[in-house]
Amino acid sequence: MNPAEMRELFAFNAWANRRILGAVEPLSAEQFTKALGSSFSSVRDTLVHIWAVEWIWLERLQGRSPTSFPDAQEHVDLVGMRQRTADIENNWLDYVSRLDERELDEEVDYQTLSFGASRNPRWQIMQHVVNHGTYHRGQVTTMLRQLGAQGVGTDLISFYRERKAAAKA
Repeated sequence: MNPAEMRELFAFNAWANRRILGAVEPLSAEQFTKALGSSFSSVRDTLVHIWAVEWIWLERLQGRSPTSFPDAQEHVDLVGMRQRTADIENNWLDYVSRLDERELDEEVDYQTLSFGASRNPRWQIMQHVVNHGTYHRGQVTTMLRQLGAQGVGTDLISFYRERKAAAKA
């Protein structure tokens, strides 16, 4: 991938995260935290996992390897969740705006939470971050439907179509 493509991929990721947060807004506090038996118990816990992973990978890419994820219990409402997600989104968009081709290909050493030391090219880590979010946003959409709420599409092609339509307007 080149830097422009990576910036576009992270613009998509931010768009998709904002869309899923918008779809979650109508939920009651009880629905937001209700155990639904998915990879992460609730809508809240799944959203926290998405942004926690985005946070931890950005930390790793900047030479820091946190030893734990933030505690999901600290984020009990959507307002706090939205702010935390926006902060991480802005940090990622700023980070990718400064990357060049050489940096994308650079190998990054980091410590995982469970498997010890590891190393990958920066571009692979970054693709993983977006792919990871896509997977879990799909789970949130399923959870929304289980709760009787409206799901939302966050497919990459929808992002491209929306941007194209906005450019024509």
